[in-house]
Formats: sequence, C-alpha cells, structure tokens
Amino acid sequence: MPHAPFALVAFTLALAAGSPAEAQSRPLDAASHYSGVWLEVGRTPMWITDGCVAGTTTYTRVDARRVDVEDDCRKGGVDGKRKAIRGKGVIEDPGENRRLKVSYAPFITWRYEVLETDPAGAWFISASPEKKKVFLYTRQPASPALLEDLTARARRAGYAGEIEFPAARPVAP
Repeated sequence: MPHAPFALVAFTLALAAGSPAEAQSRPLDAASHYSGVWLEVGRTPMWITDGCVAGTTTYTRVDARRVDVEDDCRKGGVDGKRKAIRGKGVIEDPGENRRLKVSYAPFITWRYEVLETDPAGAWFISASPEKKKVFLYTRQPASPALLEDLTARARRAGYAGEIEFPAARPVAP
C-alpha cells in the first residue's frame, strides 16, 4: 500500500464518518483501488526512503487477485533522479480486498493492510499488519488540512509512530 511511497520501500487514506473499525469492515472495491497512480503524501520514516520525495505507487490489475506494483520516488528534489522498484502483489483477502502482499524480489516481501479509504476514492491509509509502518496516499496533491486529517485517522486506527511528509509533485503524474 498499502498499499503503497516509495512504497516498499516506500509506500501509500478514511471514511467521511464512522469509526476505523466500521471503515475496516467494509469491503474495498479492488478494481478501482488497485489501479492507477497514487501519490505518497505521508509515511513512516525509513532508511530506504531517506531523501526520497514525490513518491508514487502505481497499481496495474493482472486479474481479480493479482496486481503489478511499481513504487517510485525522486532523489534530490521533485525533479531529481527517479528511483523505482517493481513487485508482484496478491490480494490476500478476496472479497474484502484490504490486505496486499507484494513480493519485490525473491527475498523481499511486504504486507500491507488498507486501514481506511475515502468513499469517493480520493485517498487511503495503509499500514503494515502490526501497524509499525504507515503510508498515506492521495490521487491528487494533498492540502495541509487533509494531511492533518489523515494523520489523525492513522492515529485512531492504532499507528503510534512518526509520520513524515515528503515533498510531493505539484500535480499528479
């Protein structure tokens, strides 16, 4: 994900009303969620994403359960050198469609769980299963108010760590 930043590497938003438990119980529309480009607007700081800005995750549906994933970012600024990684994703909870396992290399596998989504499909929040890593994604650049709201939602969903907000592209790619 979630979902996903320079998603593995960097990856990554909630229902307009309702508790996180209610949001999580609703099935996700995999066809719309796991397709197209998502902007990573917030994430848990990690060494692998140090210096990465303007992160995106691009999902391409292969079939009902499989998704190709490409995470990228820019080093040295939003117009800097592109750094990318590709993976093969599998939806682990068909029907609910909230858990995605992505294999980036033979020995690199990450699992993401979509914690909350916007009913209109404008953002989502994903996290590692134990909620030690979180990723905030939007379809368009996020306002400070939206970033604050997504952060509060991630906290209510159980994420307690630091969140960084790397520079984003001025417009969606």
